[in-house]
Amino acid sequence: MNSIRGKRSVVLIALGLCLVLCITLAASQGSVTISPDTVAAIIASRVMRLSSTPIWKAAEEAIIWDIRLPRVLTAVIVGAALSVAGVIFQGLLRNPMADPYIIGTSGGAALGATIAMLLPVGRTWLGFTPIPVFAFTGALLAVLAVYNIARVGPATPITTLLLSGFALSSMMAALMSFLMLLSGDALRKVVLWTMGGVSTAGWVPLTIVIPLVMLGMLMAYGMARDLNAFLLGEEQAAYLGVRVEQRKLALLMVGSLLTGAAVSVSGLVGFVGLVVPHAARLILGPDHRLLLPASALLGGSFLVLADLIARMLLSPTELPVGVVTAMMGAPFFIYLLRRSKKEYNF
Repeated sequence: MNSIRGKRSVVLIALGLCLVLCITLAASQGSVTISPDTVAAIIASRVMRLSSTPIWKAAEEAIIWDIRLPRVLTAVIVGAALSVAGVIFQGLLRNPMADPYIIGTSGGAALGATIAMLLPVGRTWLGFTPIPVFAFTGALLAVLAVYNIARVGPATPITTLLLSGFALSSMMAALMSFLMLLSGDALRKVVLWTMGGVSTAGWVPLTIVIPLVMLGMLMAYGMARDLNAFLLGEEQAAYLGVRVEQRKLALLMVGSLLTGAAVSVSGLVGFVGLVVPHAARLILGPDHRLLLPASALLGGSFLVLADLIARMLLSPTELPVGVVTAMMGAPFFIYLLRRSKKEYNF
């Protein structure tokens, strides 16, 4: 037992180091290449408030701290949030195809953010935009609607929940298309936003999103044992003392919080919430006490690398990061599935 725990701890530490390396690499690359050593020194001097004489140029510090690091950290937080949301939905619904898109939370968040972008009122207040609030509200309303539509008496059948999520997602996609047709000059902005990307994020949006995502992750980790119980089925979970309906609603709301926070700063970035949880599950197994932190670390690294490829592949033109996540995620997922299919347990 101790050997297994030791191996899993090593994997988590390795994933954490991988994330740090990905952050340093992504921040060093761009129109001006800055060495990873310099990037690490700039970040350390800012974070630790070191007063030693800098060995780098002021322009390099501005590029790293004001431009690249907010973008890289946005990719980390979005990748981690979508991955943990995917773990929640797949574990709760016991469906390997469940992700924030299937249950309708991404669609609700996207519709809310679209409405915020098209509002004719002031776009900012003290530097903050209404998009995160609208995105979270949209995600929460969507999941509550799906939950109530699917509810049959005191229970909420999983199949009905999935079908309700699919139907509501289709309806919200249609509403988004309708709003985009009426958006006039804002059409291009909305279309680009729906393709996904982290280029427009800065420190101000991160001050809102990071606390929300951290709160959602802590709440999800606090319900890891409940997710483990749900893997046995709702009846067995009830036998183990889980208040099934209460926990189900709580997990749906936590998944909505994570999805809404991520979508508000990145638009629609697909495939992360579907692929990363499976990859983490193949590495560490189905125990959510390990699966949740592993998925967060792996999802952050995955989206940082995807964004780096998106801005370097056809430089100076940038690809939508959603295109890259699909191109990277699908082959990797197939490789892992083929390699470990005999050992895979959901």
